[in-house]
Parts: sequence; C-alpha cells; structure tokens
Amino acid sequence: MTKRFSLDGQVAIVTGASRGLGFEMARAIAESGARVWMTARGKEQLEDSAARLRADGLDVAVRAFDLADGEACVKSIREIGDAEGGRLDILVNNAGINAWEPLAEATTSTWDRVMGTNMRAPYLLCREAARLMVPRGYGRIINIGSALSVVGRENIAAYVASKHGLAGMTRAMAAELGSKGVTVNMMAPGYFLTEINTTILARPGYEKGVSNRIPLGRWGDPEEAGGVVAFMASKASGYMNGHVLVVDGGLTETLVLPVDAE
Repeated sequence: MTKRFSLDGQVAIVTGASRGLGFEMARAIAESGARVWMTARGKEQLEDSAARLRADGLDVAVRAFDLADGEACVKSIREIGDAEGGRLDILVNNAGINAWEPLAEATTSTWDRVMGTNMRAPYLLCREAARLMVPRGYGRIINIGSALSVVGRENIAAYVASKHGLAGMTRAMAAELGSKGVTVNMMAPGYFLTEINTTILARPGYEKGVSNRIPLGRWGDPEEAGGVVAFMASKASGYMNGHVLVVDGGLTETLVLPVDAE
C-alpha cells in the first residue's frame, strides 16, 4: 500500500457496518490503517461482525444506535469524538432503508420513515462530523447513495427521492466545507451480491435478467464497493469534492437491451 492510500492513525465511522456493503467498507478502511467505529442498530450482530474483523488484526470499535432516533445520532457522534480526543477523519453514511409501495397505495408514514433514515439521519451525522473535522482542517465525508440517485424506478418513490436528495445534500455540503479542508462525496452503488438482496435473488431468473442489462455482465462483489470507499477516504481522492461516483458496472450510463429486443 502506498502512502497516498494509507489511512494510518485516522479515525473513521461507518454506519450500517454489521453486514453487506457497510461491513466491507469498514473492513477496507480498517485494512488501510484506520481505527473504525462500526455502527448499526442491532448490537449483537454488530459485535459478531466486529469480532470477525478483530480476528484479522483490524482495529475496530462498535456503537449501536438507531438512525431513526435523531438524539441518538447526535449523541453517538459526540461521544465517539470524545472517546477519540476530538478526532474524526472519516464518516461513511452507508445505512439506509427502502420501502416498496405503489404510489396510489403509499402512506405518509412510509415517506416519513424513509426520509428520516435516509436523509435526516445523514444530515445530523454530517453536521456533527463537520463540527469535529472543521476545527482540525481535515475530513472525508462519504455518503452512500444508489444508482437510483441518478435515475428513477417505479413503486419506490420515497427511496428514490431520498437518494436524489442525498446527492443534492452532498453537493451543498461540499460547496460549504471544501474551503475548510473537508471533502464531501457520494458513492452510488448499483446491484451487489449482499444479504439484503437475498429475497429478490431468489426470484427465478432475476439475477441473470439484471446481469444481462449490465455491461460487465454481472452483479458487483461487496469487496469492490469497499475498495472504492477506501480510496474516497484517502488522500488520493483529495481533489474530488461534491462528486457522485456511480459504481454499477455501467448500468445507468449505457443502454443494454436483452437479446430478443435487439
């Protein structure tokens, strides 16, 4: 590992780190040398995931809290900052939720729940992180969006709106914090083979049908998302600010038709 990618001595927070992409992001950042605070709602699974990384010699700590609880979001960042002597170098806002509802059947409670987790919580975490980063003149904030941050899809209006909103918030914060030494970017993943997709992967032909529309011809490996975020957290990404980096195998940038439609 070259020095430009090293995170030695840095302190990071990764939300939704107990499984899936968040776990691989936490692993990649820790492998690059940072001390990583893994956060999620379920403490037991979080502890199990942290134990896996510690077994590999990585420096991780855990903090369980619910993103739907605004006070817990604020308190957690502040207490982690206190535990680290006021230092926080990296924040990865990975955790989020989805809700499938046709628009005519959708409820405002679903809208509020999705927005609370996917928009309000990252806003609070970014705000508190900035209060630690700005005085030190350095920081990396990485919001995790979705390929649906740049395109739309039916039956998930709240989720799509939240991920578009997160992209806008990323750009606004980048404009404000860049001159203070803090960069704010977004990684927007497409289809990855994670536990959260187990249900849809069980549908006959679904995985292949999606793969056929991706220029790379496959779903992403979670480790590939981890590597991208580790780069975005490093000094190597120092001139990247306000950028939405879509990592989806080319899905949203190309038109790939099924064979029978060509």
